[in-house]
Amino acid sequence: MARRVLLDHRSLTLEAVGLVADGGARVSLSPRSLRRMNAARAVVQRALADDRPTYGVNTGFGHLSDVRIPLAQVRALQVNLIRSHAAGVGEPLGPGETRAAMLLRAHVLAQGHSGTRPLVARRLLAMLNADILPVIPCQGSVGASGDLAPLAHLALGLIGEGEVQVRGRRQPASRALAAAGIPPVRLEAKEGLSLINGTQIMTAIGALALLEAESLLVHGDIAGAMSLEALRGSAKPFDQRIHDVRPHAGQAASARNLRRLLARSAIMESHRDCARIQDSYALRCMPQVHGAARAAAGAARAVLAVEINAATDNPLVFPEAGAAGRRGAGTMIPGGNFHGQPVAVALDALALALVGFASISERRIDRLVNPLVSELPAFLVPDVGLNSGFMLAQVTAAALVSESKALSHPASVDSIPTSANKEDHVSMGPIAARKAAAIVTNLRRVLAIEILAAAQALDFLTPLRPAAAVAAVRDRVRRDVPFMKRDRVLARDIATVESLILSGALRGAAESEAGRLA
Repeated sequence: MARRVLLDHRSLTLEAVGLVADGGARVSLSPRSLRRMNAARAVVQRALADDRPTYGVNTGFGHLSDVRIPLAQVRALQVNLIRSHAAGVGEPLGPGETRAAMLLRAHVLAQGHSGTRPLVARRLLAMLNADILPVIPCQGSVGASGDLAPLAHLALGLIGEGEVQVRGRRQPASRALAAAGIPPVRLEAKEGLSLINGTQIMTAIGALALLEAESLLVHGDIAGAMSLEALRGSAKPFDQRIHDVRPHAGQAASARNLRRLLARSAIMESHRDCARIQDSYALRCMPQVHGAARAAAGAARAVLAVEINAATDNPLVFPEAGAAGRRGAGTMIPGGNFHGQPVAVALDALALALVGFASISERRIDRLVNPLVSELPAFLVPDVGLNSGFMLAQVTAAALVSESKALSHPASVDSIPTSANKEDHVSMGPIAARKAAAIVTNLRRVLAIEILAAAQALDFLTPLRPAAAVAAVRDRVRRDVPFMKRDRVLARDIATVESLILSGALRGAAESEAGRLA
């Protein structure tokens, strides 16, 4: 049975976003959210009745905010807004990203600061729960006055226009809604604006990227422990006393993971008295490099945890007090909560740190395949020359890291004014989010290559057994990927290990011996 997520003011968690994105939960509105939305809607209705100029209610948008709209054309204004702003291009968001965006947009409305009818959020959640997903092009937002273009494509589906995906098949929204018995929304005053003003596209993409990045940080410690064992490195650099005198939390967590992963190793005992004084930085400095990425992920989590519960509409509705202090009259205040700079900066920083994480993994891969430093068979294959072994696996990792470096240029340092210079500073947050997500995917594949290569290298050290946790991971890889005796297509092996990372199978194997890894 699917779990339930209740939208109850500011209680949404990043883990709940991930659950909904995976299709593992149904979403509903709490009674408190319904009360808040009704109170906010009453404020909008009073503004309409008073016929005072109110941005987005009876005026144009952006540079056209000084244009008054007659009451009879207020509904047409909202529909025109959605149609005109649906100017996105590029590949559509993935199903998980789309589900997350729908959830977050409904949650903004449920805060009771947008002034929409509860019906709008209910219909959006009905589509989400029925897995009717609007086709949302990924490009077209500068992340300033909200993710306007992609959110307009989201709203198109809600009003029965545009295309949606149902179980992977594209079809007209009108047909899909009719088949599901969900009437399209007829937009009232301010409702079109409230559907597109906000950061929910960049936040949805960024939240899912962060959740996977946090998992990959643990897998990086696992991969590093495997490589260290295969290269007969030392666990001394992970001694707790070293990290106690430089007490960065992420560094300490990574060192603690490595100590647990490397406990009870026959390989390590076998070279305890060897002549090597110190290992290379790629082995010795894992806690410091991995820890820096953990710090960036922690900072991104703090920002995104706020953002998924934030009211990012404009103008914002406050039913509690009127502009002149009239009890119960409520007020609407224009502002800039739609601006994506906090999210953009956090995701740019996360991307930078993850590139360093991928880079040190690639350096460990090179040490595994390079006979000049590994003390292992060249390119990790028995009959080298006739066979090339893991030569190109390291090349692929290098390509992924180089691509990630190119992607790591911060999007948030750029700004191109839009809307006739009314929007004269923009965040480029959706670009930061998409770049971070691409780097996360590249990192996952680099780690898959490292784990694959380390498993191959460990087999050359038989009959010596690595640490129990490392052996458990190697054995789990071997259930699906055999030892490479001669050349075969490595792409399939890399994809298999990548799927084991995504499923959590490798982490589960490690934790069965090492206990919970942080």
